[in-house]
Amino acid sequence: MAEEKKMAVLIDADNVSADYIGVIFEELANYPYTVTYKHIYGDWTNTRLAGWKKVLLDYSITPIQQYSYTTGKNATDSALIIDAMDIMYSGRVDAFCIVSSDSDFTRLASRLRESGMFLIGMGEKKTPKPFISACEVFKYLEVIAKVPEPEPVVQTSTGKKKKTQKEKPLSEDSTKLINLIRKIVDEGSDEDGWMNLGRVANTLQKRIPDYDIRNYGYSKLKQLVIASNRFKIESRPAGEYAPITYIANK
Repeated sequence: MAEEKKMAVLIDADNVSADYIGVIFEELANYPYTVTYKHIYGDWTNTRLAGWKKVLLDYSITPIQQYSYTTGKNATDSALIIDAMDIMYSGRVDAFCIVSSDSDFTRLASRLRESGMFLIGMGEKKTPKPFISACEVFKYLEVIAKVPEPEPVVQTSTGKKKKTQKEKPLSEDSTKLINLIRKIVDEGSDEDGWMNLGRVANTLQKRIPDYDIRNYGYSKLKQLVIASNRFKIESRPAGEYAPITYIANK
C-alpha cells in the first residue's frame, strides 16, 4: 500500500478574504494529499480579521498570532516563512499550499520547490507574476470561487423547453492558449499527428503555473478545443475505462 502523502496549508490572513475559505479546501480535495497542517497568520487583535475568526473552528485552522509591531504586514510574512521552513525540515509533509497574493513569498516558494516539495499557490488576480511563476501550480481564487452560469433555456415549437449551447467568442487569451496547444501537439504528437488530450493538459500545467481552463471561461479543455475549430478530435476506446480523447492539428 502506497504511503499517504501529506500537505501543509499556510494562509496569509492579511492578503486573503475569509469568503474564499470553502473553495480553497474544495480545490485542494482534487489533489492526492491529506492536509495535516492548517495554519493561518495575522494579528488576531485586529478587528479587520473578524471574518476569519468566524470560520477557523469550522475548518479546524490553527491561528498563529503575529503582533503588528511596526507596519504589521512584514511581521506576518516572516512568521509564515519561518513556520514553512520548520515544517519542511520536519520531513512530515510532501507538499505545501501557500494562500496569499503577496510577492514577498516568491523566494519561499522557490526554496520549497528546490527541496522537492510540490507547491500550490492560491491568490487573487492581483498576485504578482514572480510569485505565480515560483509555484508549481497556481490557482486564482476569483476563478475557483465562480459559480457556473446556467445554460440558457428556449421554448421550442412543440412548447417544450430545451437548453441551448451558448457560443463563446474566443478571447485574446484563449487564442494564445490555442496557439500554444497547437505547438505542443506539433512537438509531442505521434507519427500520424495525434496526441492524448490528457498529455496536452499536463504539458500546459508544466509550462504555465497558473494554467486552469476555468480562467478562459470553460470547465473542460475539450470544450475550448472544440470551440476553436482548429483541431481534429477523436475518441478512442480504452477497454473498461472511459474513452480517451486525442487531438490533431487541422
